[in-house]
Amino acid sequence: MEEACPICYGKMQLVFKSTVLCRHEAMFDSCPSCGFLRVRNPHWLDEAYSNAIASTDTGLVMRNIGIARKLAVLFYIVMGGRGGDRYLDAAGGYGMLTRLMRDYGFDFYWADKYCDNLMARGFEFNRDSGFCNAVTAFEVMEHLENPGQFVIEALLQAKSDTFIFSTELFEGAPPSVEHWWYYSLETGQHIAFFQRKTLEILAKKLGMRFFSANGLHMFTKRNISPLLFRLCVGRASSVMEPLVRKLLKSRLILDNQLMINKLRNGQEVIR
Repeated sequence: MEEACPICYGKMQLVFKSTVLCRHEAMFDSCPSCGFLRVRNPHWLDEAYSNAIASTDTGLVMRNIGIARKLAVLFYIVMGGRGGDRYLDAAGGYGMLTRLMRDYGFDFYWADKYCDNLMARGFEFNRDSGFCNAVTAFEVMEHLENPGQFVIEALLQAKSDTFIFSTELFEGAPPSVEHWWYYSLETGQHIAFFQRKTLEILAKKLGMRFFSANGLHMFTKRNISPLLFRLCVGRASSVMEPLVRKLLKSRLILDNQLMINKLRNGQEVIR
């Protein structure tokens, strides 16, 4: 039975089958209209997320450090982030990116329904605290059955107009399972895959502009220079990052004192 594409509402078509978690048959459906590729009815997700972070994700630390550097430059140069604005890292995992961004000086907060906050405790997001300059969601979109709905809900939660994320893209026909590592069949967690045109169509559906360069993608309602975006998330970020770090005041010591005061006052630092 054909199902409607959650991105453009076209008809999804079966393109191949494979095995996930070394034992479950997975059917991969593709949308000819927008190029979206997803796994049909991934009934094994509870099993796949017995540990929220897959043991195969050996690049987690290095990836977060690289992302934090690019975001720091992007926020400071392009989006006017000078340390006073709030940010939400949606589906923030162990809290590593939230902690790194606070160390730069950005007022970042964490949220994740499925993972424990280990590295940014005390900085859980409160939706009643007002507008966020941006929402980030890294290594998240490929885990979602309905990515568009996730973006909408995250932006509403944060009262924001900008969504910045990562996911690997493919072009043309869906890659074979032998030639694309991003399927991550051994973990069973990756169930959604995108082409550039898929994200362009989703951005238009959301009434937002789309930017993409060097593995970072952005949906926004702001009038941002595509060239400046590419510069800030590209190699230039390595050159500009030390300047941004110097101009901003790190929250490292401030946050440490805040947590000490909470403990002294008998306040629980949750999770």
